[in-house]
Amino acid sequence: MTKYILTLLSIFIGIGCIVSSNIVGSTVAPDGTLVEAFYLIPIGYLLIALGLISSAFIGFIKPRNQK
Repeated sequence: MTKYILTLLSIFIGIGCIVSSNIVGSTVAPDGTLVEAFYLIPIGYLLIALGLISSAFIGFIKPRNQK
């Protein structure tokens, strides 16, 4: 279980970023500019992708080397 901590942590933080961007939402300021926490969306997707890639590395590549 300890080898999956970083993988699970990155996936949960990524999901948290996407959920928090939906909770915060976006508004239009009086001058017509869009105010939103856009940085949370790509960071969330990157963290989820990092977690999936690292889980694939741990699950598929590492057991082949141990045989």
